[in-house]
Amino acid sequence: MHLHGVTGPLVAALDIGGTKIAGALVDTDGRLVTRSLRPTPPGGDGETVMRAVAEVVGELRAAPQWDAAVAVGIGSAGPVDAVHGTVSPVNVPGWRDFPLAPRVAGAAGGLPVVLAGDGVAMTAAEHWQGAARGYDNALCMVVSTGVGGGLVLGGTLLPGPTGNAGHIGHISVDLDGDACPCGSRGCVERLASGPNIARRAVESGWTPPAGAAPTAAAVAESARAGDPLALASFDRAAQALAAGIAATATLVEIHVAVIGGGVAGAGPVLFDPLREHLARYATLSFAAGVDVVPAKLGTDAGLVGAAAAAAQGLASGAGARRSRGALQRCGTSCRGCRISRTWCAGVLVVAGSGRTASGAGARRSRGALQRCGTSCRGCRISRTWRPRCW
Repeated sequence: MHLHGVTGPLVAALDIGGTKIAGALVDTDGRLVTRSLRPTPPGGDGETVMRAVAEVVGELRAAPQWDAAVAVGIGSAGPVDAVHGTVSPVNVPGWRDFPLAPRVAGAAGGLPVVLAGDGVAMTAAEHWQGAARGYDNALCMVVSTGVGGGLVLGGTLLPGPTGNAGHIGHISVDLDGDACPCGSRGCVERLASGPNIARRAVESGWTPPAGAAPTAAAVAESARAGDPLALASFDRAAQALAAGIAATATLVEIHVAVIGGGVAGAGPVLFDPLREHLARYATLSFAAGVDVVPAKLGTDAGLVGAAAAAAQGLASGAGARRSRGALQRCGTSCRGCRISRTWCAGVLVVAGSGRTASGAGARRSRGALQRCGTSCRGCRISRTWRPRCW
């Protein structure tokens, strides 16, 4: 398939957070072929935020490459409920149990939708093409307006039953600490997110450089200049992150922690004290020695990861309980397949039946999903999707 220089099927990806709603069409090599961006309406109700999402999807649908799109992947601030397709982001108060996946499916013309937490999406991207590539056991974190995370264990992305596994931002590391909007106290996010780094610095008496707003980036600038109050705020954030990473390493034996998001842009101001604190917290032999590295994919990680999480979620059968069925991992080696049996769609699981559409995928060779010619009793997919290779 050759569309405007693009080869093969595409995934429409959405990266939804507290400050922006980004969209892109992503190809099988992780390239973003077309983009769209809107600010997240501040304090907006659910429908106001959804209109911004629909505008992003509408711009993607207007692109000439849209006909090559076979699915939609969403990486959203969490918590998310991937089973029911709903989201309740702590930093998007207008969405509580909001039916994001079905609403996006409607806006996208009925394409299958896979929903994941933004941390899980970023993890999928960094494990595929970024700083966690080559590691079988990894924690990847987004430290930005909020703090999210995701896990790779045994070489496989582990989103968990609802898509929230690895949500390190809401581990409590200060048992009597400040109340968090999630309802708990002393969460990593309450100590290490960008807004909280800035809040703590201001409360301690720090003032931003002339003409700058009181943001985490401004605190980082002051810290690089040696301001003790700015340095102290970043040190406290690093301590919280280190405690969360150490707890994770103790529980599941990770080998690398990848830190991305806007706050990671502070560089050594964040990473130097983080590594120092981690060495003090992760002391057991199997938890010590975790590599702490910055993410490689930058601001595109959420979009690349939403596409990757969609492909991996479908391929692993993660959506087998969803009303639109799921695609399973391929057990066939197709000659010339660059996907190494990882991303191939394989067979379609008929929702709730445990049966597969006969003959689906028989002609796999890196093609797009095609219309199914098989009518399976009880199938709610209405003969729409016949998987080949993603």
